[in-house]
Amino acid sequence: MMLFDGRGKLLAQVPVLLGIAPGDDATPGVGSKKLGEIGPAEKTTPAGRFLAKFGYAAGRQRVLWVDYTNSVAIHPIPGDAAKSENRRARMLSPEVDDNRITFGCINVPKAFYASNLRPLFEKKGGYVYVLPDTRSLEDVFPRLRVHALTSGKAST
Repeated sequence: MMLFDGRGKLLAQVPVLLGIAPGDDATPGVGSKKLGEIGPAEKTTPAGRFLAKFGYAAGRQRVLWVDYTNSVAIHPIPGDAAKSENRRARMLSPEVDDNRITFGCINVPKAFYASNLRPLFEKKGGYVYVLPDTRSLEDVFPRLRVHALTSGKAST
């Protein structure tokens, strides 16, 4: 995850954990299911641009909701899951597949969440961009015009 201020200055960068299944779309209705009802293929972190705001999840845990309808949030690694699933070690692994363990939420280090993310999003929220796994940038962000680089110059 890369965290930028409102002017585009890079503030921090950390590894994250994502949904078990690669993919760019949430399964319709997944946000209304109980965790035990969500199948492995439904555990994706959807790609797109989201207006993220703080709110409460199950158990009165405060999270940064990225996609409330589909129950996708940014939050620290859950303490109980961290031990049994080795989430802390997986987060630090250089292997991309090791970073796929969540039900779709984005897990970040606790210190990053408290020191960087929370202060920046606390008052008004902010925009979160989740880049695609399988689709092109143009498909996920239709207003974005991607230019191929040839000979060091952008082509149109």
